[in-house]
Amino acid sequence: MPKSSPKTLSEPDVSRLIEMAWEDRTPFDAIEKSFGLSESQVIELMRYELKRSSFEMWRKRVTGRNTKHAALRSKLVARAYCPTQYKNN
Repeated sequence: MPKSSPKTLSEPDVSRLIEMAWEDRTPFDAIEKSFGLSESQVIELMRYELKRSSFEMWRKRVTGRNTKHAALRSKLVARAYCPTQYKNN
């Protein structure tokens, strides 16, 4: 799968990526697997897409958060998302 860049993502993909970035249980590794963007590229996208205050709040929230980095996560957490995340309408 070729690496994506924020310029090649569709609007729904950007929206989903932002949603995943805000989720506590979704590690950057899962975002990279889904969209091909590294952690630094996700940070760059979030900086561009969010208002400054929202970006700063997000950065403060995810900095050092164990659940956002698969290597730091508890081995008891084997999934990247909440079971109720993908609801059928």
